[in-house]
Formats: sequence, C-alpha cells, structure tokens
Amino acid sequence: MPDWLPEGVSSFGLIVLLVTVFVAGVVYGFAGFGAALIFLPVAARVVPLEVAIAAFNLSAVASLVTVVPKAWKQVDRRAVWVQILCACLSASAGIFVLRTVDVTWLKWAMVLLIAATLIALIAGWRLKAEPTLRMRGYVGLLAGFFGGAVGLLGPAVVIFQLAGTESAARSRATTLVFLTVSSVLILPLMAAQGLITWAVVPLGLAMLVPYGLGTQVGHWLFRPQFEGLYRGAAYALIALAVLLGLPLDT
Repeated sequence: MPDWLPEGVSSFGLIVLLVTVFVAGVVYGFAGFGAALIFLPVAARVVPLEVAIAAFNLSAVASLVTVVPKAWKQVDRRAVWVQILCACLSASAGIFVLRTVDVTWLKWAMVLLIAATLIALIAGWRLKAEPTLRMRGYVGLLAGFFGGAVGLLGPAVVIFQLAGTESAARSRATTLVFLTVSSVLILPLMAAQGLITWAVVPLGLAMLVPYGLGTQVGHWLFRPQFEGLYRGAAYALIALAVLLGLPLDT
C-alpha cells in the first residue's frame, strides 16, 4: 500500500478507484449526470463512505475546466445559482448526518436512492407544472442535503431537469453546472466538519486527472442526435454500480 493512501487501501484498490472515476467521468461528460451514481457505490467498498465522498468532491474540481465553461453559456444563470446556493445551505445538515449516522444505513440509503432515481429516469417521469425559482430552491435544498449525507447531489436535480420542458442540451448544461459548482463549494463545509483530511487530499488529487480526462472524453463523444444511446449506456452503468455497491457484507 502506498504511504499516501488512506489506511486499508491497497494498490489494487487504488486502481479500482481510478478506473471507476474515469468511467464515471466519461458518463458525466456525455450524459450530464451519473458520475457520483456510478463512483460512490463501488468506491464505498474500497474506502469508508465519507472518504469516498470527500475525495470525489475534490476530483470534481477538474470539471470546472473540462465541461463547465461551455455549459455555462447555455444555462439560465439566475435559476442555477438559486439551486446552487440553496444546496450549500442544506449541505451542512447532510454532512452532519454523514458523520453521525451508522455507515451501513447510509450505504443502503445511497443504493436505494440511486435505484429510485434510475427507475424514475427509465420510466420517463415528467413534471406537469412550469418550474419556478421557489421550486428550484426547494430542489436545491433537497439536493444539498443528500449531497452532504450520501454524496448524491444529483438525483433530485437530474429528475427535476429531465422532467421539465427544457431542451436536452440546456437541461444537460444546467445539471453539469449545478453538480460541478455545488460539489466544489461544499468542500469548505466538509473541511469545517473534519471530512477533508490529509488522508483524503492525496486520493482526491490522484483521482482528479482520470476524472478530468474522463469528462473530457465524454464531452467530446457527446452528440445531441445520439442522446438516447448515451442515456441508455448511462442507465446500464448506473444499474451495474447499484449491484456492485449493495452492502450485503456489512
């Protein structure tokens, strides 16, 4: 085991984390969601859940360079900032839950939330009402809490965006901006509650390059006319991650 890795992580475990975060990045780059849904169930079998969440959020810094600049031009900036700020407001409560609740319960909650999200996405659930800023704020609050508690900022926002009436390109861009910026802004909140440690930082930095490369590859692969194919591949990978992440041995 390299000295800079968190305790208990072998060289093989590191390879698993780096390959998984690369695949997660590719999916994120072309689908606009799914990175945490894919990475965390697998990573939680290699490192403690809180380490996986903190390291993943650190690696998300790469997306500020690879996918956000282009996506930023396509979003409703006022709306997305409302969601981001509300997510930051509720994230601290979620982080407190992560620090205090039994990890087995949290792992099951994570897997069940991912499975429920996948079912909703496949079922094609649609929002009937026109989204308001207040509605976006509520979605941001819910996303921030789950982001802090189990590392899943995405499900509430992904379902909200895909259920709306925005174009696929704009919805994808909004999700990309929200997830990346929120993940980065939550880092100080994690540090304040002791989750960003010297054991986590090297792992997060090691993941930054493969994750950034993966998002760049996914972004390059994205073609609007193949949206259905991309989403189908993302759904299949998320389902596989759910199966691999079932905490049946805890």
